[in-house]
Amino acid sequence: MKALLLENIHPSAVTALENFGMEVDQISSALDEDDLIDHLDGVDVLGIRSKTQVTRRVLEARRDLMAVGAFCIGTNQIDLDAASQTATAAFNAPYSNTRSVVELAIAEIIAMARHLTDRNGELHRGVWHKTAKGSHEIRGRKLGIVGYGNIGSQLSVIAEAMGMQVYYYDIVDKLALGNAHKCNSLEQLLETAEVISLHVDGREDNVDLFGAEEFEMMRPRALFLNLCRGFVVDHDALRDALLSGHIAGAAVDVYPEEPRSNDEPFVSVLQGVPNVILTPHVGGSTQEAQEDIGHFVSGKLIDYVRSGSTTMSVNMPELHVDAFVGQARLLHLHRNVPGVLARVNGVLGNHNVNIERQQLATRGELGYAVTDTLTPLDRSLIDELLALPETIRLATIG
Repeated sequence: MKALLLENIHPSAVTALENFGMEVDQISSALDEDDLIDHLDGVDVLGIRSKTQVTRRVLEARRDLMAVGAFCIGTNQIDLDAASQTATAAFNAPYSNTRSVVELAIAEIIAMARHLTDRNGELHRGVWHKTAKGSHEIRGRKLGIVGYGNIGSQLSVIAEAMGMQVYYYDIVDKLALGNAHKCNSLEQLLETAEVISLHVDGREDNVDLFGAEEFEMMRPRALFLNLCRGFVVDHDALRDALLSGHIAGAAVDVYPEEPRSNDEPFVSVLQGVPNVILTPHVGGSTQEAQEDIGHFVSGKLIDYVRSGSTTMSVNMPELHVDAFVGQARLLHLHRNVPGVLARVNGVLGNHNVNIERQQLATRGELGYAVTDTLTPLDRSLIDELLALPETIRLATIG
């Protein structure tokens, strides 16, 4: 089997996949659509980070691709509907870089509150400007978190430990951790908090979540952070709010358009604005996080290829199956319509195949059945199952 890893995925993933027996090709940058299609010839497993776009055209051009691993949190760079329809399993790392992102957020809140980047720039220019004007402790300040998921909730705990008062808003009802206060609306959060930090996911509803109206709702001289998705924020509106003085500082790690590699230039309307920290999408870019992500996602890809397990897949029906495969295992991904399992078992029975155990899960329009048998599977049986009109993909192990 063959894997293609793009965008400098950590060597821990390479080691894991090679130890499993895969041939691994690596490319340090992202690929555009045409190049990606060309490079996927003969590839079983694809590994990407945030830059590579796995579009419907890519997936339909390479229907033999078994799985895509996003070695990051977000999966909006993958057309998940198309992945499901082409029976391509998708996996990500929803937890591995949580701590790294939180630590960056805390560091940037302190840096903005103390104007550290401004003082640093002045000294590099030879200007000694020792002053306490506009410099504040974060202790006692009110932090507003938009999105109380894995990252938002851990930021809540650490910020509270540092003496901040934490408020949060999420469209899903989430239990408050520690002494955090739940807000009933985004407006309530923006009117309350002195620091706003965004930690929402990549769903379409979050496009342009923050614009001129939202910045106007924020308290005067508040601080703003976006370490989640670039398309969430209108950067022109943020620049206007900063230059007017309504927003006292901003930290941005993600952008609506980002260079595909380190060789491409970066351009932003936020460049040159005082007390603005710009980082090149490095929230999860620590050695610890990248190593953990490499282990985690490669492990999910290996589990899927080795046993058919779809645990924590972001698009497939979720089945946790035993890694041990007896005589044979049949992996049947099909359209989720009534009677499919009965038809599959009818075919097995007609071929005198005895079932040892069987699991079924469904997700939307997809069904996934994993069947362990006590009898080997012959070619005529496989052909008959492939001929079922509900069959999307069929694989065997053992």
